[in-house]
Amino acid sequence: MSLRQYISSFVSFVLVLMVTLCSATLIHAENSPSSNNLKSTNLLAQRKKVEKEIGRPGVLKPGDVFFISLPRKDLRVRVKGTPIRPRLALGGWTAFKQVDDQTMVMGDLVLEEKEIQPVMSQLIKQGIQVTALHNHLLGEIPRIMYLHIDGHGNAIQLAKAIRSSMDLTGLPKNIISESYSFPFDTQKLDNLFRHKGTITNGIYNISIPRLEKITENGMEIPPAMGVATSINFQPTENKKVAITGDFVLTAEEVNPVASTLRKHGIEVTAIHNHMLTENPRLFFMHFWAHDQPFKLANALREVLDKTNSM
Repeated sequence: MSLRQYISSFVSFVLVLMVTLCSATLIHAENSPSSNNLKSTNLLAQRKKVEKEIGRPGVLKPGDVFFISLPRKDLRVRVKGTPIRPRLALGGWTAFKQVDDQTMVMGDLVLEEKEIQPVMSQLIKQGIQVTALHNHLLGEIPRIMYLHIDGHGNAIQLAKAIRSSMDLTGLPKNIISESYSFPFDTQKLDNLFRHKGTITNGIYNISIPRLEKITENGMEIPPAMGVATSINFQPTENKKVAITGDFVLTAEEVNPVASTLRKHGIEVTAIHNHMLTENPRLFFMHFWAHDQPFKLANALREVLDKTNSM
């Protein structure tokens, strides 16, 4: 064999070896359990599989957001003696959205104090980021905390990660049906808030988005992913209601909103972040009151006028 033939054979061997190694690396990456390495699936085409992994049905909301509720119907919680239903203040959720070639998930998990560390450890192990941990209520029994999450990757793997975390809680394995009525004039409330409310298991909810575009890491966050002001009404005894929820605020709105709430006797129960890198920077102000429904509704309408939401 001449020197030229030897060099040509050696180069061919090296090229074949490099192709083989690259192919093996790609195969390993595709089979890796890490969500960052998995090929993404199209979220809208995989909704049924996401529902199956989470164990709950979802709904498609504006902005192509696939929203799944995770209410803690296993918990019996009272605030200052008033029993609260899951939809009033114990309504955990996850929201999935397709972004380019991957899926983004955000959520708010409702936890007892003893559940926080196991759930957080499992989420981190599965590659889900924790973005906030805090209270929403004051004086509730038992103590309830709220864990906000953020994840990016394969829709099915994200759903599995969230389900494996919620399996460490008392969240019922099966859906528990409820049937409650809402005895007040919802049309009057809709007119007052200038938005159409919804009633779920006797809880009236109004969701009011902000007017400016909200982004995180350059991606637009639709209101259905937790960046809309949410107000809930639950009927109680003596023709009263308990109200709670959160106003989504920029920094300059925080104190005008807090002052207006307090002027009307509505408690401010928490002020905090839910996300880490959003733009504009947002603060979430939670509140509580127990009084006549339209007295409280008029007060909340005045509060909304302090925000860039109407």
